[in-house]
Amino acid sequence: MRIAAISDIHGNALALEAVLADARARGYDLLVQIGDALSGPLWPRETADILRGLDAVHVRGNHDVSLYAPEVYAPGRADRYARSVLDADTLDWVRGWPRTHAIGEDVLCFHGAPHHEDFYLLEEAPDGDPRIRPPADIAHDLGEARARVMVCGHSHTQRVVALPDGRIVVNDGSVGLPAYSEPLRGTTVFVQAGSPHARYAMIEVTPSAVSVSLVMVGYDWRAASARAAELGFPLWAGWLAGFSRG
Repeated sequence: MRIAAISDIHGNALALEAVLADARARGYDLLVQIGDALSGPLWPRETADILRGLDAVHVRGNHDVSLYAPEVYAPGRADRYARSVLDADTLDWVRGWPRTHAIGEDVLCFHGAPHHEDFYLLEEAPDGDPRIRPPADIAHDLGEARARVMVCGHSHTQRVVALPDGRIVVNDGSVGLPAYSEPLRGTTVFVQAGSPHARYAMIEVTPSAVSVSLVMVGYDWRAASARAAELGFPLWAGWLAGFSRG
């Protein structure tokens, strides 16, 4: 089974088109979109149109929930922009996405963690700069999820982490937003990929082995940055270059 995993598009239709073209060229058996697809000051409607035309599995993220249930996750300004341009039919479609999706007994896909969309499974940031959590803590927070491969997003940071019990956790990175900053537990967390590339993961699972390719794809990120600036989101315009601080 060859799986193309994408997440954290954040309404960046240009980046999504580039990633889909690359994934098709490489070939896959299943495309999985694992959350935070539309929310952002870029092209939410166009991104929804692309995704709805795909043969793909969709899993919800915290920003997806903000679009249709703002009482659960209070929407930020970028979420509110996306809500203002998306129609009710699209929001109903997003509302139907599950929190997790299992691919047989081998693979489990989710956005943050199996129990919570807005949970940083692989990273902690006690001083503002993310680092990998202790593997025992990651294993604990996976709970009863026993798939060989766990695929997540949320932190916009490509990683492959092997746990002591043999499970592998893959973060596919972000298709559409390579950097951001946000308040977290009394500090400000700075996430930065260091380049503007669109990112995703290609995962191959056989009975005897798991192979993961963390892929970076070039696209016209300057056009996306200009779009964010035009709509009055200067921070996003900077984040699209891949850095969350100078």
